[in-house]
Amino acid sequence: HGWRVHAWVLMGNHFHLLLETPEPNLVTGMKWLLGTFSQGWNARRARRGHVFQGRYKSIPVTAGKSSPYYFRIVADYIHLNPARAGLAEARRGGLASYKWSSLPYYAKGREPEWLVTQRVLRAFELAEDGRGRRAYVSWLEARVASDGGRVDEAAMKALRRGWYLGEPDFADKLRALVEGKQLGKVAGRDHAGRAHDAVAAEELAKKALECLGLPQDAESLSDFRKGDRRKVLVALLLRRTSSVGNGWLAERLAMGHPSAVSRLVSSAQKQPKNQKELRKLAKMLKCST
Repeated sequence: HGWRVHAWVLMGNHFHLLLETPEPNLVTGMKWLLGTFSQGWNARRARRGHVFQGRYKSIPVTAGKSSPYYFRIVADYIHLNPARAGLAEARRGGLASYKWSSLPYYAKGREPEWLVTQRVLRAFELAEDGRGRRAYVSWLEARVASDGGRVDEAAMKALRRGWYLGEPDFADKLRALVEGKQLGKVAGRDHAGRAHDAVAAEELAKKALECLGLPQDAESLSDFRKGDRRKVLVALLLRRTSSVGNGWLAERLAMGHPSAVSRLVSSAQKQPKNQKELRKLAKMLKCST
């Protein structure tokens, strides 16, 4: 989805993300993230039903260079979460030893492509190198040692109850967007075919089809059965790695009605042989399923 994740932490029963969405796809991205996680969680534990309780909460945060204060608050809140829960203390190896967080990447570097550490370091006016990383981690460890990683009450109140985090003029900008004063700018974007997830899905589809010996254009694909095993495998791969829907898959892969795609993919997921082939294909294409 083209997201830029600046900080994250996974706790026992919830998680936090500090993320930037260059494209207006937060809703579809969260739907894919929570849905994919839930499917994997349930499949691994042979259970059914909801994994998450209720809708996620999202708070817009100002991130302008002139006012990095609020961006720092959220990054600190996320990275200090394990300390406040007693999961990352000095006797446990320190805050950076909690592996279910982005902080170890800040400490050691070699972060994944989707994690952007520079923005947080800049907000603290730190160098974007090893020295700056170490200074940031030391700052957080000092917070843990002095007050257990507590975030000041005013910031906590804003995070828990506020609908935005920033200066008053930031609220005005958000209201203008909600009231439609900038609707023309938003409507000018090409949502239909150029959203990041659709573009990425198209690129992956071409590579997967070529890898499986199938033609890359939809017209030529219509010469093959709608339920061709290779088509189903590509559909399953795209369902796992993007948020494109059954309608997009049906048209792109010439698989008939969207309901047929849903049925074929659902059936394919239950077959161990398909799972093995899917992993093999994903490895060849160097993508994660």
